[in-house]
Amino acid sequence: MNESLKKKIGKAIAKEHYDITENGIVFPSLDVLAKGEYFDRVNGGEWSRTPNLVVTEGLAHILNTALGAKAKTANYYLALFSGATAPAANWTAANFTSVASEIVSMTEGYTKATRPVWTPTEATGNSIDNMTSAASVTIATASTLNVTGAAMLSNPTKGGTTGVLVSATKYATARTFQSGDIYEVGYRLSLTV
Repeated sequence: MNESLKKKIGKAIAKEHYDITENGIVFPSLDVLAKGEYFDRVNGGEWSRTPNLVVTEGLAHILNTALGAKAKTANYYLALFSGATAPAANWTAANFTSVASEIVSMTEGYTKATRPVWTPTEATGNSIDNMTSAASVTIATASTLNVTGAAMLSNPTKGGTTGVLVSATKYATARTFQSGDIYEVGYRLSLTV
């Protein structure tokens, strides 16, 4: 991506000259599309794919760290939630836990003390993902656990409200788990010019 396009994207974000669509964030005057998708599976089964919303806070963060002078975040983490609300462009790390009903319990949720790390393979084209090393959690519940969506954040703390929310998705149908199920989550972000 050339420096001129980088500057134009930065200016478009600052002026809020972009559209959030079901396909991703579009910069109409620049013919640029940023989109992401989550992949998930239970107990090694088939992968399901769900498009996501790259929220405004996430898009600004990506551009400021990749193209601007902001220092890169050491890691990103995946979070699970149980709320009924669909992600919105104004979701942030500060309000994610409350608006999405993040699953934070280790006894009625998953057994990791923190959000699982997203470990991507280095990008060689227009996308980056963690599909060769998907995040994995073990479900813990007395009966069943419903997960309605997933998100990517820069803070490892379950229920943490600092850092950056990059993206979030609400599944078309809730995932219902039994105790001991192994749930894997992958995330891919693509930029098309």
